[in-house]
Amino acid sequence: MKTQEILNPTHQTERINAMDIIRGIALFGILLMNITGFGLYKAYFDATNNGGATGWNLNVWWMNTLFFEGTMRGMFSMLFGAGILLFTARKPENMNGTAVTDLFFRRLLWMVLFGVIHCYLLLWDGEILYAYGIVGMFAFSFRHLLPKQLIIIFTVIMVIATGLEVKDYFLTKKTFDQATSATAKKNKGLKLTKEDTKVIAKWEDKIKENKITPAQLKDEMAARSKGYWRIVMHKAPDNVMAQTVFLYRYNFWDTLAMMLFGMAFFKLGILKAAKSNQFYWLMALIGYAIGISVNYYEGSLITTNNFSILSIYKSFMTYHLGRIPTTCGHIALIMLFVKSGILPFLQKSLAAVGQMAFTNYITHSIICNIIFLGYGFSMYGKLQRYELYYIVISIWAFQLIISPIWLKYFRFGPLEWVWRSLTYWKMQPMRREN
Repeated sequence: MKTQEILNPTHQTERINAMDIIRGIALFGILLMNITGFGLYKAYFDATNNGGATGWNLNVWWMNTLFFEGTMRGMFSMLFGAGILLFTARKPENMNGTAVTDLFFRRLLWMVLFGVIHCYLLLWDGEILYAYGIVGMFAFSFRHLLPKQLIIIFTVIMVIATGLEVKDYFLTKKTFDQATSATAKKNKGLKLTKEDTKVIAKWEDKIKENKITPAQLKDEMAARSKGYWRIVMHKAPDNVMAQTVFLYRYNFWDTLAMMLFGMAFFKLGILKAAKSNQFYWLMALIGYAIGISVNYYEGSLITTNNFSILSIYKSFMTYHLGRIPTTCGHIALIMLFVKSGILPFLQKSLAAVGQMAFTNYITHSIICNIIFLGYGFSMYGKLQRYELYYIVISIWAFQLIISPIWLKYFRFGPLEWVWRSLTYWKMQPMRREN
């Protein structure tokens, strides 16, 4: 029997509505965070660089720091891990395990290609598809482990990731302290050693990397206001960094750990709204109590030090301790929302957004590029931070309306259809049968 005859894309009746709703909310939350990268220059963590750091701009920064930083991406990664289980655990695998494995890895290889296109041609260096394609190949091998084993491995990886952040902070602090001492010698007219000169230059490079000047902002705005191909070439170095050094130094650990965490949550029934309300309320209470407290500490550390480089690096040491419990709190609250059955029209729309997550995710980049880059309205760097969220809310409203209407007539989103057709080497039926 041919692979295409025994393995086909997931039918609507096989979907888990709770997971679609989480995915829809997480997708919207990702745009909530990504919009800063689309519209402002090096302002994601440092509000003093661009977009404003007072009033409503600072309030928005605080909102993201307390509730959303790392949590939306975390939920999305967890769902991807759960999706690995759903894709590979269908009945045909028991008859022909090699077939479903071949399809899974072909699916991820296409995702890697989509990620490259998204990064280099659709110009979003913060894209996640490439990382999911690469890391998903590693996560695949853990799919048969018990929830307890998955959580243990998740914890070990998070400890390693935190250790790397601690190392980064102390190396940065060492450079700062040495540069400060050398600069003091220079100011006193004392002779500097080669090491003194070297460390001063190293810290100046760190400042240049993290703190922008008005001239740098002006140059970046000008570069992103040119024609499409000029922007492609301008962003190419950052895109290379995003899909090489950043992926393997930072994103790999984060993504793999959260995928395994998602597998554990799926096997425990947490992502399927299968637990009691009492379980979810307790999960939300503990998650938010720990997570938001840590997030508040990090935010206070940064703001009281006026977004200094050292304070931002120091906040990363507790980054996972804050964002993982907060992510759990979000999942618990969403499951309570799903189980309550309230606002059924909104739940249906969010589930549709989640079912079309690939299409909606890429649409975010296309819309934002048109708004901010030179082949569109050239608004890059020109809006205040809080003004970016008018765009976010407009895109949310658009996709909440369009997604359920599209799925009323079609089985998949446009890009989901392309991806499935390429995965199965067969054109999938697109229109719904009446």
